[in-house]
Amino acid sequence: MNWNRIAQQIAASTGEPFALERDSSAGGGCINSAHRLYGSGRSYFVKLNSDDLLDMFIAEAEGLQEMAAAHAIRVPVPVCYGTDSGQAYLVIENIEFGGRDGVAALGEQLAALHRCTKDRFGWHRNNTIGATPQINDWNDSWLEFWRAQRLGYQLELAGRRGIGSAVLRQGEQLMDAMDMLFADYQPEASLLHGDLWSGNYAISADGEPVIFDPAVYYGDREADIAMTELFGGFGRSFYATYNNAWPLDVGYKVRKHFYNLYHVLNHFNLFGGGYGSQAQGMLERILGELR
Repeated sequence: MNWNRIAQQIAASTGEPFALERDSSAGGGCINSAHRLYGSGRSYFVKLNSDDLLDMFIAEAEGLQEMAAAHAIRVPVPVCYGTDSGQAYLVIENIEFGGRDGVAALGEQLAALHRCTKDRFGWHRNNTIGATPQINDWNDSWLEFWRAQRLGYQLELAGRRGIGSAVLRQGEQLMDAMDMLFADYQPEASLLHGDLWSGNYAISADGEPVIFDPAVYYGDREADIAMTELFGGFGRSFYATYNNAWPLDVGYKVRKHFYNLYHVLNHFNLFGGGYGSQAQGMLERILGELR
């Protein structure tokens, strides 16, 4: 990667000179690698992947812009994206983390984000959930959207990856019966982060909640809240302030497992291993609630 060329692109995009002084590795997650660039009294965060995945970064930048436009919760500002030296890159605002006591504010601000709604479910473009394509074709029906573009899609991928036949059979049963979960509940099409686990939020050094690495679309807000519980939870104060701002429906206690099945299946499709048996256990639990 030619960091000087990236610095020139940053300068062109921001309209401000940016003379690169140093770069450092920022580690990254299981999908991308990352660096920080420093110079001219500013810093930027750069995500890298292979150049054939540029569209994934473009979708991420558009998702950050969509959430930023809601003026509800802080997200890193996207700066520019492109390809160089066989790699795709996304440059975003570098935010210093390490603050405390911002989780309660996160709950209230996430509720404000969810108050931004559309009259249909989906988004204007597809994106990714991790490295898996996420289909977001607009649909007037939330049940049809989830059946075809979330649960059904992940089950199809899982079948190709060799998940057990019992999971596929139970998945089909759930798709046939899932309407029962919504007999007394009609969700709004809320603006969702889409991949809101504990690794995708932080508190800035000045105590401000920040969410990042989105998989944006408009859907049931319960899907966002459910994922916050999937890998450890966000703490009592988060749920207290969220519910104070916009109380969750009583049926959420069952539907959260239904929504998190999507992410567990996606983890199986990405990583294999014990996620297949976890998905089967979730299916058995949900179907048991519907009997």
